[in-house]
Amino acid sequence: MATSVISPDKDVILANVYVAAPAERVFQAITDPQQLMQWWGQKGMYQSTKWEADMKPGGKWRCEGVGGSGQYSVEGEFLEIDPPHVLVYTWIASWSGPQTTTVHWELKSVQGGTQVNMRHSGFQALPDAARDHAQGWSRVLAWMQAYVEKGETLDTRKVLAPGA
Repeated sequence: MATSVISPDKDVILANVYVAAPAERVFQAITDPQQLMQWWGQKGMYQSTKWEADMKPGGKWRCEGVGGSGQYSVEGEFLEIDPPHVLVYTWIASWSGPQTTTVHWELKSVQGGTQVNMRHSGFQALPDAARDHAQGWSRVLAWMQAYVEKGETLDTRKVLAPGA
């Protein structure tokens, strides 16, 4: 089960999940725009319509989509890429204003699968955004886990009621 917590200073979200698949497979799922389109989001909540990624340090990435309150975009720049164990990038979300935060994925090979640890930092001045992103990351990690382990996509995943 995916979990996330916010640091006491409200600057960092720490999220993690165990995935019963090799780190290489998990890394593909979180970096390949075609795969991201298949699993990241939920109909009626937020759903990607376009993913682009120039997978190199200094390369840009961008996601566009539709959410409950209209269109959105998230973009940034890759800071570190060390397949299949580390991915670090900046995160600028259209709904949060010009604030730049940083997402750091660490994939550790463990017996039978991969321990995924995600750290999203830079929220100290945005406690509400930290709370919202923490809830979002728990969902995102669970979606990714279901996609990698069971092949669940946006179209095949059961939609749970809010709070379920």
